[in-house]
Amino acid sequence: MALTLTKTRLLAGVWEGVLTGASGDEPPSLAFRLRDEVLDGLTLRPEGDRWIVHAAIPADRICDGVQTFVILDAETEDVLASFALLSGEALAEDIRAEVDLLRDELDMLKRAFRRHCLETGLE
Repeated sequence: MALTLTKTRLLAGVWEGVLTGASGDEPPSLAFRLRDEVLDGLTLRPEGDRWIVHAAIPADRICDGVQTFVILDAETEDVLASFALLSGEALAEDIRAEVDLLRDELDMLKRAFRRHCLETGLE
């Protein structure tokens, strides 16, 4: 059976999820990575026929830009879950610029739709 990791929450710098599909009493071998670096802070706790996974995000890995963390099956290298942290002034400016572009495009579409409705008599 394939492993499935489902996020439950991110709280106080700890990503939490539920792992299903593991067989036996031994915890499955998982890895927690940022780029090519394996991080400490990954713990598994059995709960019935599933495992509760905690991945503590190291404070020294939080910085400006986008940081993508990955949890994977250490044996097969299959990615089970990933999450990204986005921060910094440059990022905020990028998001504002994107929102402005989306607003402009939406205004353009509204004008075109209204013109179309007037031309076809759909008021």
